[in-house]
Amino acid sequence: MKAGPLVAAAGTASVGNSTLTPLRLGVRSSAAALALGAMTPLAFAPLYLLPAFLLGFGGLFLLLERTRSVQGAFLLGWLFGIGNFIVGLGWITEAFAVDAETFGALAVPALVALSAGLALFPALSLAAARYVAGSGRGPRLLIAFTICWTAGEWLRGTVLTGFPWNLAGHVWGFADAPLQLAAFIGIHGLGLATILLAALPAFALSARRVLPFGLAACCVALLWAGGAARLAVPPPPELPDVRLRLVQPDVAQSLKWAPSERARILADLLSLSRTPGALGAEPTHLLWPETAVPYLIAEEPAVRAAIAAVVPPRGALVTGGVRRGLDVAGQPSMRNSVLVLDGTARILSAYDKMRLVPFGEYVPFRAWLPGVPKLTDGAVDFSPGTDPAPLPVPGLPAAMTLICYEAIFPGGGGGTARDAGWILTLTNDAWFGRSWGPHQHALAARMRAVELGLPMVRVANGGVSFVTDAYGRVRQQLALGTRGVLDVALPGALPSRTPYASFGDWPLLAVLFTGLAGLAATRRGGEPHGA
Repeated sequence: MKAGPLVAAAGTASVGNSTLTPLRLGVRSSAAALALGAMTPLAFAPLYLLPAFLLGFGGLFLLLERTRSVQGAFLLGWLFGIGNFIVGLGWITEAFAVDAETFGALAVPALVALSAGLALFPALSLAAARYVAGSGRGPRLLIAFTICWTAGEWLRGTVLTGFPWNLAGHVWGFADAPLQLAAFIGIHGLGLATILLAALPAFALSARRVLPFGLAACCVALLWAGGAARLAVPPPPELPDVRLRLVQPDVAQSLKWAPSERARILADLLSLSRTPGALGAEPTHLLWPETAVPYLIAEEPAVRAAIAAVVPPRGALVTGGVRRGLDVAGQPSMRNSVLVLDGTARILSAYDKMRLVPFGEYVPFRAWLPGVPKLTDGAVDFSPGTDPAPLPVPGLPAAMTLICYEAIFPGGGGGTARDAGWILTLTNDAWFGRSWGPHQHALAARMRAVELGLPMVRVANGGVSFVTDAYGRVRQQLALGTRGVLDVALPGALPSRTPYASFGDWPLLAVLFTGLAGLAATRRGGEPHGA
């Protein structure tokens, strides 16, 4: 830790009756922060290497202990975040390869720029932790580290439309039991417990105490036992006389909007929908993925007629599609929608995506970014929907509807769970090939079922398509890169709302605010003005 400094110490500060010289954040500390950050994503889907999470956050806590200034803590968190996001979000470069001739050269710069921007949140978290903890170490810094990191993740999921990807609580995605805490305090509350558990062993080593090891082990056991007890309750029964068919066509993104491929894609969807039933009976409802039909369905009577021919009697077909509309200024715009059709080719109901992907479906701050294109086909920006009401589907309870990106947001980013009997999410992850991205996206979506106590049906173009019960347990699924259909029953919803469905993040935010306020009010001493 005595290599030449990245940021030189600029002074000293008095703490109590002593004077401390701040540790300089040198080359070794900087390299360690980057390496620890790069290691941490290995604990997320699809690898779930939990020791990487313990080493990553444990090492970060030990570095924070030795970094006695707010400025140094900020730099430490920023470097950790850069390593974390470059590895954890490396899958986004796959999207630039779809049209490599136009966008390929932007892949690495975009990843680095995005990672550097998102890394500001862990930077602010560590700076805040060091500030409210003063220059001290011990339990006070441990509490500050846990609270501030959780607050930083919440802010990352909220500020500038938010991007709550690979949150700390997602490391438990390999097992159903520990995820159940999210039904009470959400994914951010589960993340708070996870960060504390990851930092406790490092704190024990630093303090040379055995008790924190035992406390961490007991907390893990309680987390697992509590979840197991919740899962031991028999799940609500499946809905009678309902048989869903999930259609996963696995269309390559490079072909999806090619004019020469449109008829073939529609024919393949129709063919998969006609496959003989696997449940001993024909399906009552057909579910196709996001933007499955490469036509403007509402403006193509012949396409609607072809679709109507495969709609089950007295049932419905639910599909993703693009439809034309007007934005708030009255200008032409496009909507990323879910459409419900019956056997007479009528569009019975629709939901328009409310949270749009920046630079994928629209260019933010377009007035200040003239000439910047979207990464997707078409020059016209998509417009967000305005109605979050559950989607009516004949023969089924109303569906809380989430399209792709919306499903990563705690509690659901678009529709509302109130008065909904299940969650329907349609997505197209073909942009990201066989990378980590689709696995991480599927897990983030599954958390909504746990939080809200509603079964989830997820239909993806190339996978992962699945059905969960109201506890978030996957009943059946189609793997990534698979073409086929999945015939499933629809599980029932929990008889009463979960605590998280009733109160959302407000209880957790109250705890975070109270904790930060208490730490700040009892803060003693100052911090050096260098690193």
